[in-house]
Amino acid sequence: MKRSLVALSFAMFALCTQAQVHTPPTSTKSEVHQVVGLTDMKIDYSRPNMRGRLVFGDLVPYGRLWRTGANMNTIVTFGNDVEIGGKKLKKGSYALYSIPKVEEWEIIFYADTNNWGLPEKWDESKIALSTKVKPVGSDRKFETLTVAINNVNIDCADLEIMWEKTIVPIRVTVPTDQLAMQSIDETFEGPTIVDYYGAAEYYYLTSKDLAKALNWVNKAIEKSADKVPYYFVRLKSQIQAKAGDKLAAVDTAKWALDLAEKANNLDYIKINKDAIREWSK
Repeated sequence: MKRSLVALSFAMFALCTQAQVHTPPTSTKSEVHQVVGLTDMKIDYSRPNMRGRLVFGDLVPYGRLWRTGANMNTIVTFGNDVEIGGKKLKKGSYALYSIPKVEEWEIIFYADTNNWGLPEKWDESKIALSTKVKPVGSDRKFETLTVAINNVNIDCADLEIMWEKTIVPIRVTVPTDQLAMQSIDETFEGPTIVDYYGAAEYYYLTSKDLAKALNWVNKAIEKSADKVPYYFVRLKSQIQAKAGDKLAAVDTAKWALDLAEKANNLDYIKINKDAIREWSK
């Protein structure tokens, strides 16, 4: 009898330790990762839903500090120093807080990221940056709070807070040019074919010294010998056209077209044909 009771006790204990109830959280966890220029940006946050509630002015009162999410802090991480609202923000991770208002939001990047919601004691010295942003109305309704990185360009992007019918765009400027120029300077102590091409492409995209860009792409083509890629030659034609030498650009584009046809790359066949028509006018 005792053995039976002991066995039953062990069985019940094993059942209790193994059984767990799994239910979905009301605010789901989300991660966003985006490279802007040469800067990694990441967002970790929890996403509450409207669930039929009025959000701004009610669930999220105007004029009061808001955690800008649910559960643990919404954390924004920058891989390099950035600029927001004309102010410098050091690379690192920050809790994202805000004070919503009808006409204007205050956005706060807070150095302490280990809080469930708002800090028990607010410390002004931990405000790494604050800035004012105007909210934008949207025709689309965002049922679930969305914090995203949109409008990504080579040197900036918008960190957007979207909920209900409101979008709050926070422009983040990244030091792409500084990092790219530093990389070019350091690499050109012993450049490879790819280095020459990459530097030429960057100078073309950012409208820097086009003579240098042309010189570098020529070196990339020269070093490629009989294995020159069609996109190297395409870039050369673009640099020539931007520099105003349309006649040379057309000749180079014809060469790029021939290489693209041999490689059977339909995209580059089309863009070179289009360029030849445009630059021949």
